[in-house]
Amino acid sequence: MSRRTPALIAAAVLLPLALTACSTPEGDEPTGKKAAAKSDGFPYTVTNCGVTTTFKAPPKRVVTMNQHVTEIMLELGLTKSLVGTAYLDDKVLPKYEKDYASVPVIAKEYPSYEQVLATNPDFVYGGYASAFAAGDGRGREALKKSGIETRLNTESCAKADTPMETLYEEVREVGRTFGVTDRAESWIKQAKADNAATAEKLKDLKPLPVFVYDSGDKTAFTAGGKGIGNELIKRAGGTNIFADLDKSFGDASWENVVARKPEAIVIYDYGSTTVEQKKKRLLTDPALADVPAIKNKRFAVMPLSDAVLGVRVPAAVEKLAAQLHPAATTP
Repeated sequence: MSRRTPALIAAAVLLPLALTACSTPEGDEPTGKKAAAKSDGFPYTVTNCGVTTTFKAPPKRVVTMNQHVTEIMLELGLTKSLVGTAYLDDKVLPKYEKDYASVPVIAKEYPSYEQVLATNPDFVYGGYASAFAAGDGRGREALKKSGIETRLNTESCAKADTPMETLYEEVREVGRTFGVTDRAESWIKQAKADNAATAEKLKDLKPLPVFVYDSGDKTAFTAGGKGIGNELIKRAGGTNIFADLDKSFGDASWENVVARKPEAIVIYDYGSTTVEQKKKRLLTDPALADVPAIKNKRFAVMPLSDAVLGVRVPAAVEKLAAQLHPAATTP
């Protein structure tokens, strides 16, 4: 600081199976609920961040940890599968507020292992690697031993240089896991269209050198060249001055910020330090006085929840583009 509707298919197979269940020889095709699961594409095997899991049916009791994975679940219409959630960076989008309010918040930040178990989940979905901190008792292996399957948002482990494709695959695999492939693919199709529309508006513009200020005093904690944060800047018509930092987030020296002459500064908005406090820190630092973005007071603001691998990303690209290139993006 990453979606086929079962009802009609199931209905089609359940009636004939129900009529023949009594005479089906043992070892033949399964009947009833097992047949319904199979018709929805189960069993389904997926490898996620080094952990391979086979699902015989969609998980039914899910705990989410971290806002961006909670919003993926809500976007895919999986509210009724949620028995608990934890750890917001800021606020869920307005369109999710009603659904989110119906889900028990089991901890303000990360829940303890005991708090997770108290919800009797069969699946835990974490947004950051810290969600499954083994030292806190929430390791994926420990949860597996308790009969709980897990998924980690793939931004925490992806090695590809195409974060937007990683996002599409994250949504696709979650949709597949829960038997809502049609919803996932619908979201992906719209996301691709939205990204293409933004790209069209910016196609003739020269990219703007951008510095991301997340936090930090002695050093600048910033967005590196890996992960969706860097991708956001590129797609919004910018060039991340610390794209050579081989990680999603990392520390940079203020001397390098000065030397690389950013023309705009993107401030991540979250936590107890306000955007205005961050701006003041930058504007009053004598060492930064000659930085073009400081001289021109050229700032853009993004909620941290926009800058992680979740369903906000396509809209976040458009919003950031509007701040970096207002003339090109105004209708």
